[in-house]
Amino acid sequence: MRRTLRPGWKRRRSREPREGAAAIEFAIVALPFFFVIFAILELGIIFLVDSMAESAVQQASRLVRTGQAQGGAVSPAQFKTALCQGMSVFSGDCEARATVDVRVIPQFRDPNPPDPTADGTLGPAEGGFDPGAAGDLMLVRVWYQQPVVTPLLSQALTRLDSGGAVISVTTAFRNEPFDG
Repeated sequence: MRRTLRPGWKRRRSREPREGAAAIEFAIVALPFFFVIFAILELGIIFLVDSMAESAVQQASRLVRTGQAQGGAVSPAQFKTALCQGMSVFSGDCEARATVDVRVIPQFRDPNPPDPTADGTLGPAEGGFDPGAAGDLMLVRVWYQQPVVTPLLSQALTRLDSGGAVISVTTAFRNEPFDG
C-alpha cells in the first residue's frame, strides 16, 4: 500500500527553517533605520533653533534700530538677554551658547566683517557691541552653538573643533532717525 502525502505538507516543511529570519533581518536593518530617524529628528531641532534664532535676532535688533540701545541705555549683556528671551524653549542655555556682534558698517554691500569661526573655535571675545547713532548702517550678527550628537551629521554640519553646529544669523539695517 502506497502512502500519499497531504497536499500542504511540502509547503509547511519549507517554512519551518525561516521562522527566525524576520528577527535577523530586523536586527540587520534596525541600526541604520534608527540612526536615520535620530539624524532626521536632530536636524529638525537644528532647523527649529535656526528659525527661533532668526526671529529673536530681529526682535532684539529693534532695540538698536529704534534708538533704545544708544547712549549706554542697553548694555551688551542686556542685549544678549533680550535676544535669549526670544529663543523660547532654548533660552536656558542661550547666554552660554550665543555670541553677539553689533557694529556700524560703512556700506551695505561687502561689509567684510571678520569670521570668528575661521580657526575652529568661537570665543566670546569675538563679538562687540556698538549700537551706532541715528541713520548709521548697522550689522547685527549672532552665532549660536548647537551641540550635535549624531556622528555623521556632526561631520557634515560643524565648523567647530568641539563638534557643535554653528547657527549664524545676520541682519543689516539703517538706524531710524531717532534724534529728532
